[in-house]
Amino acid sequence: MLSEMNEKGKYVYDWPRPMVTVDAVVFAVTADATKLLLIKRGNEPFKGQWAIPGGFIGMDEELEDAVARELQEETGLTGIALEQMHTVGTCGRDPRGRQITVVYMGIIKEGLDRVKAGDDAAMAQWFDINNLPPNMAFDHNVVARFAIEKLKSQIKRAQVKHLRS
Repeated sequence: MLSEMNEKGKYVYDWPRPMVTVDAVVFAVTADATKLLLIKRGNEPFKGQWAIPGGFIGMDEELEDAVARELQEETGLTGIALEQMHTVGTCGRDPRGRQITVVYMGIIKEGLDRVKAGDDAAMAQWFDINNLPPNMAFDHNVVARFAIEKLKSQIKRAQVKHLRS
């Protein structure tokens, strides 16, 4: 094992390391409703459950590139401005092991019909934020609620700023 570690690189250590993933919370804000984009997982764990689009980063991939790639692979959406929103690292959130997720958030106002499931997503669908699936994969119910509150806060700040102008 030691010789194998030395072949990998000088600073590779023999202790557990967490998995790192990225998720893309994408909202569609229309005159009628605010919607959240979810995918139905095509693979285990949580096969058949709704989840926020996302996945593992590549070893030589920047976080921003990884989240854009995952969003495109699983939903077909490209060109969405995504901003880092939060990091989630609750122990036990993934049955495969210790996972830390960097969550990004974006808002689109048009092109909702461009959504098309791909890669390991069996389906991709918009859900009204007031009617989300009850048992999402991983801890995505918690992540979605956090993102919804953040969006509401941003909208409220923008309205106050507009009133002061």
